Amino acid sequence: MIFARGLAGLYGLSARIQALAGWSRYLFALALGAISATAFAPLFMVPFLLPAFCGLLWLLKGAESPRKAALVGWAFGAGYFAVGLYWVGAAFLVNSARHAWIMPFAIVALAVGMGLFHGLVTYLLARSKSRGVEQVVAFVAIWLLVEWLRSWIFTGFPWNLLGAVWTFSDGMLQLASVTGVWGLSVITLLAAAAPAVLFDEKSLNLAELSRRVAFVFIALLLPLVVWGGGVLRLSMAPVGPEAFVPDVTLRLVQPNIKQADKWKPEQRGDHIVQQMGLSAGEGFKEVTHVIWPETAVPFLLSSDKDLRTVISRIVPPGGFLLTGAPRVEEVILPEGEGVERNFKNSIHALDRRGEIVATYDKFHLVPFGEYVPFNFLFRFAKLTVGQSDFTPGPGPRTLILPGLPPVSPLVCYEIIFPGAVVDNENRPDWILNLTNDGWFGITSGPYQHLGMTQLRAVEEGLPVIRVANTGVSASIDAYGRIVESVDLGGRGVVDSGLPVKTPERTVFSRVGNFSIFFLLVALLLPLVIGRWKLQNRN
Repeated sequence: MIFARGLAGLYGLSARIQALAGWSRYLFALALGAISATAFAPLFMVPFLLPAFCGLLWLLKGAESPRKAALVGWAFGAGYFAVGLYWVGAAFLVNSARHAWIMPFAIVALAVGMGLFHGLVTYLLARSKSRGVEQVVAFVAIWLLVEWLRSWIFTGFPWNLLGAVWTFSDGMLQLASVTGVWGLSVITLLAAAAPAVLFDEKSLNLAELSRRVAFVFIALLLPLVVWGGGVLRLSMAPVGPEAFVPDVTLRLVQPNIKQADKWKPEQRGDHIVQQMGLSAGEGFKEVTHVIWPETAVPFLLSSDKDLRTVISRIVPPGGFLLTGAPRVEEVILPEGEGVERNFKNSIHALDRRGEIVATYDKFHLVPFGEYVPFNFLFRFAKLTVGQSDFTPGPGPRTLILPGLPPVSPLVCYEIIFPGAVVDNENRPDWILNLTNDGWFGITSGPYQHLGMTQLRAVEEGLPVIRVANTGVSASIDAYGRIVESVDLGGRGVVDSGLPVKTPERTVFSRVGNFSIFFLLVALLLPLVIGRWKLQNRN
């Protein structure tokens, strides 16, 4: 009796949601999108995806046209991104006198602008005129395509791809070694949206109802199967000394310098002294390499021999200091037009002699943070210090440093792009990610950033060493597991071995984002075959 009442209640709820109209429909969609975003780090309220996506499909059932369906999706997306990306607003408070007034406009503009992607999903879904099981599968396929579009269009912003809700589970993450984060998005959305088909219509014949029940059962079972496969993969991972590169001990230094103080002229020298003190602390004699975060040196290190000599005192014998620092590249213009100064956000490898033996320049710059796109339209300065935009480097590259396996360095934001974090023609054995999440304080942003770093490790089958100014600094193995870490907002160091790469290259590292094609085939081929059989039967 209780079960029957529960089913009747769900049918009634579906009918009421479908009947919503006008502003109540769009406000409800906004709320559903906001609820869905709580599934991301650090809350990980993954069960909330079920009411969020089932409710969205029921709302779309009541939309009278593709245009109104697009508005529903747009409102859902605005809620999704407003809650998922609220932390961006903290960056405008670092220099509040200059930028605080922009904060509310920026958050609203970001949420509304990014919400257009979800509006595109629901518009295309409405145009497909699919129903029941076919509608859910079409929804997942379109969502996947639009997530991929979001990852590269207008330089790309693949933050909070749906599959990232699983970064709390080492077992679930292992699917990314085959499909990338895209496969996790697919199984997540299938499981979250499938139950909607059981309650969106009352008058279903027994055959159709049985088909829908079977579909929902499979969709809900998939995450459990993926988790089981992931646990099995982890059980075969190397353990003990074999899990680490011999004779390498890395000291990850997290100074926790407030972003508002970082570039104050009177404090910059003190910041260097603080980081040197942390680097040379207890256990230094066992350390082979020291790593500082993004722009840890708030000076032009490559142009300052005296500063390099001072800092080199904390470089271990035979090792390096790997640190972030800005630099200026001077380019002589043709025909005597003078010299062009290009500002770079860089990583330097400094040896014990005070010489820079290798440099990497960030290539994927943050819009409005490191450069202002369409600056003829946007008449305001970027958020970072200095009036000039940064200049991008040439792209992913592998550095060869004596005493270390080949490494792919990345600065901050660059780690969030699936399939674009290493030079595949000269593959590294590990990834180094220096970042400064101090812009975002103690918010969700740094935790979400860490989760995407874990995903890249699993996808590429490469360990990632992440060193952040305010955290979370972490040593992450090639299976996405955090080996050692310093908490967000903490100050200190952690000494870690360098985890080894996976014994064999992952499938995703070979096929990259082409895995999306295989996922689409897996989703759509059964539907095509089913329709073909139905047409032949008739």
